Amino acid sequence: MMWAVLLFAGMNLCTKGLPELPAMEIVFVRCALSLVLSYFWLKGLGQSWNGSRENRWRLVGRGVSGTVALFLFFLTVQKIPLATAVTIQYLSPVFTAILAMVFLKEKLRPVQWLFFAVSFSGIVLLKGFDERISWLYLGIGVTSAFLAGVAYVFVRSLSGREQPLTVVMYFQMVGVVLGGSFTAVDFKMPTSWEWLLLLGVGLFAHFAQVNLTKAIQGEKVGIISSLNFFGAVYASIFAWLLFGEKVTLVNVLAMALVISGVLLNIWTNAGGDARLRRSVVNLLNR
Repeated sequence: MMWAVLLFAGMNLCTKGLPELPAMEIVFVRCALSLVLSYFWLKGLGQSWNGSRENRWRLVGRGVSGTVALFLFFLTVQKIPLATAVTIQYLSPVFTAILAMVFLKEKLRPVQWLFFAVSFSGIVLLKGFDERISWLYLGIGVTSAFLAGVAYVFVRSLSGREQPLTVVMYFQMVGVVLGGSFTAVDFKMPTSWEWLLLLGVGLFAHFAQVNLTKAIQGEKVGIISSLNFFGAVYASIFAWLLFGEKVTLVNVLAMALVISGVLLNIWTNAGGDARLRRSVVNLLNR
């Protein structure tokens, strides 16, 4: 999961460098490249790409929710500071945990709601003190986070049912269809530099998505999706170094609230699993 977060950070940086391209065009290129890679990867493994019939609706549901979430996220990355866009997106574990509780019967401890509130308070702090964030893009970011939570629950429901690359491939197929439909109407020819960044978006996203799918299928969705919050740290550092976006004391405090809530949630959700608790301790020590 930590590899997935780092690779997604690379995707976000490439997307931030494409402010003039329509967001759906970026979605289309990203999904088209990953679709080709997924197909040949599955073919090399001797696996079927289309999945089983009984899981088809879950695969399509994951594709639709993930594609729309990605489109909305790219919009926020283009229009507001990168670290803020990523931080808003990582509200998704809150929605994921609630949806998993309802549909997958995964249990939540009462204290976890407090930890979710701590993380959410960080988002509220960002909006209240950052004039660069409009209510429109805050709403778009929260909607993206909710749909990402829906996608995570679909992925978790497919655990043990489908090969991870098959799940990824359905996401890409839906992204190509939806993104291609919009791109056919509103296409802007990229420059040579923009083509290079689009290639980076596709490659980073593909390998990040494979790692993400494996992680979610191998652990409770409420735990593993929470690690996404570390992307906010990567985003703030990269945005400051590469795009000159200021990181104020309030920004740092807001992200500290978000990450604190996440780590407390991981610790609580781990229950009696001493190995996972030791993993968190080792991670903090690094």
